[in-house]
Amino acid sequence: MDTSDALRDFLVSRRARLRPGDVGLPDQGTRRVRGLRREEIATLATVSVEHYIRLERGQASRVSDAVLDAVAGALRLSAGERRYLLSLARPATYPGVSRPRGVRPSVQRVLDAMHATPAYLVGRGGAVLAWNRLAALVFTDFSVIRPALRTVGRLVFIDPHARWLYVDWEAKAREAVAYLRTETGKRPDDPQLAREIADLTRDSADFRRLWTEQHVLETTHSTVVLRARAPHERLEFSWETLQLTDDPDEVVLVYTAAPGSPSATALLDLVRDPQSLAPAPTA
Repeated sequence: MDTSDALRDFLVSRRARLRPGDVGLPDQGTRRVRGLRREEIATLATVSVEHYIRLERGQASRVSDAVLDAVAGALRLSAGERRYLLSLARPATYPGVSRPRGVRPSVQRVLDAMHATPAYLVGRGGAVLAWNRLAALVFTDFSVIRPALRTVGRLVFIDPHARWLYVDWEAKAREAVAYLRTETGKRPDDPQLAREIADLTRDSADFRRLWTEQHVLETTHSTVVLRARAPHERLEFSWETLQLTDDPDEVVLVYTAAPGSPSATALLDLVRDPQSLAPAPTA
């Protein structure tokens, strides 16, 4: 990924979503483009117009951290957006160091020990590397999917099962895009990640649409509602991300149900009888 182009596109998109009234500026006549002008952002950030234009042209190395922070404030960036801006402006060099293949047996044992909690391990490029029995039953049978296709992006955008599984598929899709965009900001030179983005852009119109909206990951925890077969037709989970391995690019997603809730009961039923809540087969 060209970080200069990505930085420009991100700043333009954040500037376009603001209106003068949003930031206490007078709306002076017809505007040729959506949102605030570059000069207005510079005024709000108390920086020179030249400094802001330089930043929007992708010349972030010539802009101080203080200017970056001021621009982030002027653009009303969220905490996640600020992190993404900083990663684009100060990109880390991707070392390209090869890591041993596979998952340590002890990591798999930790996942398996969560016998009443769906959990799976995600690595670089959104690859699903390991999972426990409940995750396979609740989400999909990861074992039958070729490793090259077993990624968060492909499971959400390419596998038709996802559109049935997630009650709010659009929200899940935005979350997946936000995750991948945030990852590209961290590792713009990662070839595996670049291939994943290119493949999804080629294969999914929905991904292309959402990718242009510049969503970035805001949180490491949230909620999700899934469909399942009767008698438990909806599963409501909270999910958290955990750092389980020594690889900073790997996280475990753990899904829990509120104690005493119908979803918690459904999980207990599933532990006792895997056929009691089998999801609809993949189309």
